[in-house]
Amino acid sequence: MQQLTNSEEQLMEHLWKLEKAFMKDLLEAYPKPKPATTTVATLLKRMIDKQFVAYTEFGNSREYYPLVKKTDYFSKHVNGLISSFFNNSASQFASFFTTETNLSQTELEELKKIIDSEIQKKKK
Repeated sequence: MQQLTNSEEQLMEHLWKLEKAFMKDLLEAYPKPKPATTTVATLLKRMIDKQFVAYTEFGNSREYYPLVKKTDYFSKHVNGLISSFFNNSASQFASFFTTETNLSQTELEELKKIIDSEIQKKKK
C-alpha cells in the first residue's frame, strides 16, 4: 500500500467520514479557506491512481468512495513505524508512546484496560 501525502490524507479523512461524496460534498467538508475545485480534483486523480479512491459516474458527475478502510491504512503505517523506528518491537513502541506523549493518569489507566482486555481475549 502506498503512502498518501498530507493533503491527500486530509481529503481521505473527509471521504472516510462521508463514505460516498460528490465534488461539492468534499469541498463543503473543508473548513475555510476552502481549496480550489481544481486542487481537490488533482488530489482525487492522484488518489485514484494510487488505488485509494474510485468513483461511480452519474451523467457528468462522479460520486467518489474510498477503496481502503481507514483502520487498514493506519494500522499499516503504525506497523511500519514500529518496524522502522522501534526494531519491530511493539513493547519499545509502547514504552516510548507512554513516556514521551504526556499521557494523563486517566489515559494511562484507559490504555491499561484496553491491554488487559486484549490479554484476556488471547487467553481464550
